[in-house]
Amino acid sequence: MKRWIHTLFCRLAVALCISLPQTTKAELPKVLQGVGFDQRLNEQVPLDLRFADESGKSVRFGDYFGRRPVILVLAYYQCPRLCNLVLNGLVQGMLEMPFTAGKEFDVVTVSFDPRETPELAASKKESYLHRYGRPGADTGWHFLTGNEADIRRLTDAVGFRYRFDPQQNQFIHASGIMILTPEGRISRYLYDIRYSGRDLRLGLVEASQHRIGSPVDEILLYCFHYDPAIGKYSARVMTFVRIGGVLTMLAIGVFVWRLSRPARGAPRTLCEGAT
Repeated sequence: MKRWIHTLFCRLAVALCISLPQTTKAELPKVLQGVGFDQRLNEQVPLDLRFADESGKSVRFGDYFGRRPVILVLAYYQCPRLCNLVLNGLVQGMLEMPFTAGKEFDVVTVSFDPRETPELAASKKESYLHRYGRPGADTGWHFLTGNEADIRRLTDAVGFRYRFDPQQNQFIHASGIMILTPEGRISRYLYDIRYSGRDLRLGLVEASQHRIGSPVDEILLYCFHYDPAIGKYSARVMTFVRIGGVLTMLAIGVFVWRLSRPARGAPRTLCEGAT
């Protein structure tokens, strides 16, 4: 119960850790200080990092880039609750998209606990591939472990701040995922434990420089914009106001045009009949 309350408290403080001014952060409880995200939009992640994949094979981080945009998830596999909620929310959002992992995009999950092993990564991958259930996803969703030096280089590069609580034997961290370009630049941060299919879809389209997606996605990107303060896509209010105004004017024009037309079968005037 103590562990559950501790994790819940961290979840409630996630938004504060991300967006409050520095003076307010200093007033947070000591356990939450130094936890959150520092956005590094458009910065390059180090591609020379070495990790072990779920089979235990040594891999270069850059091996997962170059072809498609990448969803990066930082989560440790023995997390009692929050990391599972992040991964569950990601799976649900991915299922809401027409895009498929391994086809239009890749997912790379990296444990930030250097004590974890490829066996744990393999178990986690099996579980989430089963939840996802789309054919071919095993080649597009990767679960990695690594040493502390490479983990720190990655977390520092993306601005992910976390700390270890020895009393609880667990990490205190914020919840969120990142979308990276095929070249490994940070394109978007999405916060919270739920990620809508719309936000994932738009983020991937933008990260791919519109190399994936359809004309519908272009329309959606016109109507929604990314708000870095909240890590979500929100409606462009003025866009909808303008569209509503145009539609209203069109409706009025059609109404006036129909009123000005003579009704079918109406009797002709005397002047019209005299020849």
